Amino acid sequence: MSKEPAQTRSFSDLYRATIQPLRRHLARLLGDHSEAQDIAHDAYLRLYPNSENSTAHNPEALLFTTAHRLALNRIKRRRNAPFTENPDAVATTPAPETDAAQQAMIRQELGMLNRAIADLPAGCRAVLLLRKVDLLSHQQIAERLGIAISTVEKQHARALRLLRTALQTEAPPAAPSGISNTDTIRP
Repeated sequence: MSKEPAQTRSFSDLYRATIQPLRRHLARLLGDHSEAQDIAHDAYLRLYPNSENSTAHNPEALLFTTAHRLALNRIKRRRNAPFTENPDAVATTPAPETDAAQQAMIRQELGMLNRAIADLPAGCRAVLLLRKVDLLSHQQIAERLGIAISTVEKQHARALRLLRTALQTEAPPAAPSGISNTDTIRP
């Protein structure tokens, strides 16, 4: 890292001086070079808007702290996520054997779920997808959409209630033996 005073260094100087050490640090922490690049990029994006008028005495420390916290959040999401963030891992994971009837029922249920989500009011749909797909907290959703946290909570609850109602009214036909209708996808 450079010894120049923080006031005379530009953002591009900071980037050139810190990108490699930051990526190495994040790769050790995350165990994945691709994720390390993503987190480093996010950290620079968070730091950039304030870089020109920043009064930070040590922008490198601010950058590394920001990146470290983003990496820890990513690690927490990995543990809490019901699915993997790596789509290639899903594609290469062998699925249990299912017969044609089960596959047809699964496709039908997935279609019902997709239709029910598409039929949600725009605000409910946006909040639901940010919460369930992007795994954002209510606070993060509120910030992203520019609405109050209480609005996010109400929209999320409403979306789940509407989905539940839509899926119950569109219940699939009697299940083949060995499969109960209670095994359907739940929002």
